[in-house]
Amino acid sequence: MIEQMPDPRIFAIVALAACSSSPSPSSGGSVLQLHASASRAGAYVVPSFTQAAAANLHIDSSFVATYTGNAYAQPLYVDNGAASSDLVIAATEMNEVAAFDGTGTMRWHQMLGSAQTMPNPSEGAPCGDIDPLGITGTPVIDPSTHTLFLDAMIDIGGHAHHQIFALSLADGSTLAGWPVDVGTTVTSGSLALEPAVENQRGGLTFLNGDVYVPYGGHAGDCGDYHGWVVAVPEADPAHPTAFATEAVQAGAWSPGGVTSDGNNVFAVFGNGIGSGSGWSNTEMVARFGAGASFSNNPTDYWVPPDWASLDAGDIDITGPALVIDDPASTPSALLAAFGKDGSMSLIDRDNMGGITAQLATIQASTGQIINTSATYTTAMGRYIVIKGTGPADCPGTPSGSVTAVRIESGSPPKLSIAWCAGTGPVGSPIATTTDGTSDPIVWVIGAEGDQRLHGFDGDTGAVVFDGGGSNDAMASTSRFITPMVAKGRIFVAADGQLYAFTTD
Repeated sequence: MIEQMPDPRIFAIVALAACSSSPSPSSGGSVLQLHASASRAGAYVVPSFTQAAAANLHIDSSFVATYTGNAYAQPLYVDNGAASSDLVIAATEMNEVAAFDGTGTMRWHQMLGSAQTMPNPSEGAPCGDIDPLGITGTPVIDPSTHTLFLDAMIDIGGHAHHQIFALSLADGSTLAGWPVDVGTTVTSGSLALEPAVENQRGGLTFLNGDVYVPYGGHAGDCGDYHGWVVAVPEADPAHPTAFATEAVQAGAWSPGGVTSDGNNVFAVFGNGIGSGSGWSNTEMVARFGAGASFSNNPTDYWVPPDWASLDAGDIDITGPALVIDDPASTPSALLAAFGKDGSMSLIDRDNMGGITAQLATIQASTGQIINTSATYTTAMGRYIVIKGTGPADCPGTPSGSVTAVRIESGSPPKLSIAWCAGTGPVGSPIATTTDGTSDPIVWVIGAEGDQRLHGFDGDTGAVVFDGGGSNDAMASTSRFITPMVAKGRIFVAADGQLYAFTTD
């Protein structure tokens, strides 16, 4: 249901750089998708976040924003010029979408239907670690039409349905022609998407009028799911198009979801069960054209030469396909991909090469890299930061939970370990600087750990902010959760409550 109409100034929303696919840091007030950009850089410019000022961060006790359900999706922020007309949007596994203004007052909320109970053995999904299962992937906003897009798993009459919604930012109402029921409308060739065995964990993106939505299986790899990327035209939602992997169980499941460089969309597919005739879209980073079209040309995908052994060992290539531009390198247009084996690889974005060795690779973690990573630049270099325990000789805290890798420009570029930091479980990292390079800070939440915000020097890994005081712990946070920065505050969607950290 819909409650409370928002301030009419919502229609003053402007299209800021935060919706851009540029890998550059986000300096605008709006954050309209996961990690503030379709590149998934997760780099924010916050002039007030000097490392000295960051030591004074604390939970804003005046910002009290609650909702129903666990949160895996990152919150979004719509800057309308003033706290009383801004919107902070959270989405939950109970299929609630809640919009608050910048003071924490609820402006509207929408319940989209009953969440699906998991596991769901009656429909071929006797596994899954999210229960109930509702909205998991981070939504995306089209600022030109004031529209929020998301996927919700809904139980309708005892059957699982994935539905892609378009909601008005004015009041949360569902727009005409939506939702799109992917189980009844989406096919790839003769293959139909089976909603019960698919999960929608990855962040959505929006490019040239199409919303792109990735799908993979549930934790436990049950059922004959495939990896999917679905493209829905905003202007013609009745005619979605899609790509599906030939292999069974080659899911596009990574929480980073689909990415874009402003021209094309990229997705990462994990291990699968092939047709017996060789490689069949497993362990793949792929480039898609409009409408999720896939050329099958080796210039448009990358697969490691050891894909067969990765398949056999259930060792996924993971995402996101992080978009990086390094003008000092040849090639300069890059993608970073990751792995359950702890590897990090650089790929030529313009000529991906098919089944071939990567441009550069490094053992970045002794454990899996499955969270959304981030990339940022300082005066000392260009970094990729991951949730992962670094090698034994890592500078800083090798046994920690955050590792930074430096990109060394060259022909081709190389990778080296920069630092390790942190202790205990954490979520997905982001980074802030005061001007694009200065005062770099890497931020993580102690997700499924101490439930606190932590900050590390982006060049050295030294502790900048260590969780705050006695009142600065949050309620339960999910392991893939990522913080978001808007208008000088850090927002975190915890289970049941949205938090705002401030230096004021």
